[in-house]
Amino acid sequence: MRLFLIFTLGAAAALSSAGAHAALNVFACEPEWATLAKELGGDKVSVFQAITAQQDAHRVEARPSLMARARSADLLVCTGAELEISWLPLLLRSAGNRKIQLGQPGNFAAADLVAKIEVPARLDRSEGDVHPYGNPHIHLDPRNVSRIARALGERLAEVDPANAAHYQARTADFLARWGKTIPQWEAQAAALKGMRVVSHHKDYNYLFNWLGMESSMSLEPKPGLQPSVAYLGELLGKLKTEPAEAITRSVYSDPKPSAWLSERAKLPVVVLPYTVGGTQEAKDLFGLFQDSIDRLINTRNPG
Repeated sequence: MRLFLIFTLGAAAALSSAGAHAALNVFACEPEWATLAKELGGDKVSVFQAITAQQDAHRVEARPSLMARARSADLLVCTGAELEISWLPLLLRSAGNRKIQLGQPGNFAAADLVAKIEVPARLDRSEGDVHPYGNPHIHLDPRNVSRIARALGERLAEVDPANAAHYQARTADFLARWGKTIPQWEAQAAALKGMRVVSHHKDYNYLFNWLGMESSMSLEPKPGLQPSVAYLGELLGKLKTEPAEAITRSVYSDPKPSAWLSERAKLPVVVLPYTVGGTQEAKDLFGLFQDSIDRLINTRNPG
């Protein structure tokens, strides 16, 4: 009896200790937010990343495996601004997890923290994949990342107050390092000011705005629509009077349209990582911006 009591008390203590040190479960929709959550949370968080850099966040299937992860999440970190409109609402309904529903502390939408560009004056779905709250690709302006990191650090402390000091310290450290690096990137990228590019999608417009570049035209006739050969021919004609220096696309974009235009217009194609993991160099948020800048500079000033 005594041995049984000792075993029972020991097991209870072990379970209590494990519960006290259990990591906060974070469900991150995109790689950039998974990486940021790890930066701010350290060993106090267990982060699940819903998609990879090779996937388009607009088009994701709400698979049962994702539902299971969402069901056990303490905090959901996504972009918002309807970037995940085709799959996230279904995921939230199916998961049945009250903690991460809209309006709850466990639901964090990064786009709510920053000013969006390209907010449409009117909504017309015939114009393609139009986002009513503006361009949702907010993570490609590092100044936005600063605002989001500060708010996410506060949210982590709110949902896990026992480790608030830990999150506050890691957030302060990240923001200090991030704040020192932004001016370095801006100095390095000064050579990119005025560079005109043709982009596959509007996913880099925050980056272009920050760097003083210009996306003169898009390979998509309407947002989210694949271009026809006839449309690409129109772009080829426009480039004679509105010249560009390069064509940009993400790693997840169909390479055929940019290759078609590149061959005929004699323009280089720059494949950008878009998010963490998009290239070997983009291992974290710092690498994401550094590699993007490096690739653009090497295109404008080869050799």
